[in-house]
Amino acid sequence: MLVDTHCHLNDVEAFPDPDRAIEEALAAGVGRLIVVGVDPTSSELAVEIAERHPSRVFATAGWHPNYAASFDEAGLDRIVALMERESVVALGEIGLDEHWDFASPAQQDRALCAQLEIAADFGKPIVFHCREAYPRLIDALEARPDGDPPYIFHCFSGDADEARRALALGGWFGVDGPITYRKADALRSLVATLPRDRLLIETDSPWMTPHPRRSERNRPAFLPLINEGLASALGITGEACAALTTGNATRLFGLP
Repeated sequence: MLVDTHCHLNDVEAFPDPDRAIEEALAAGVGRLIVVGVDPTSSELAVEIAERHPSRVFATAGWHPNYAASFDEAGLDRIVALMERESVVALGEIGLDEHWDFASPAQQDRALCAQLEIAADFGKPIVFHCREAYPRLIDALEARPDGDPPYIFHCFSGDADEARRALALGGWFGVDGPITYRKADALRSLVATLPRDRLLIETDSPWMTPHPRRSERNRPAFLPLINEGLASALGITGEACAALTTGNATRLFGLP
């Protein structure tokens, strides 16, 4: 069964009944899901959802760059407390965003650096959000001493050189709905060059709905469409792609 390594069932507007969305995902062949936090409150909600569905649903805890204007030490303490929970399998999503203007570069840098400093204490993978900021993010990561847990570049959208640098850091790559878009030939070509043992599939639901359901709000039950899109890009069967990415996710996150 597939693993959705990045979804936002803790978005209460998009998923007023997350338990139903989980049931739909299971019926569609998505056996495990990781619900991703973007600030302390959403991270706590992610843990609540995960702990209602042990062994099926897991969580991350982190402070997204678009929410970094409200970053403070008290909130970071809440993130740290969540990282101790067994259901929390990663730190994130954290990172940088130069597309939106919800938080200044300085605010984003402060949130990113503070969270990277706690990462090694837990040894859990780090999920990065990066939009139009790969050079700055990768520069920051390359300047860090060795010892960080694995890096996951969620919904990777960088170029070939940025992919090369991310790989040199030991990076993993999240593949989302855009792999299915008709005009995404460049993305498919790039993904096909990446090591297959570093690929994960994710919906990022409720956003980035895959083709042909783009007129609808995304949900984890649509993950099989992303699996088929990635399989096509790699030139393998859907079954082989499912086995590949499920094995990768299980190994990386330590899933049962």
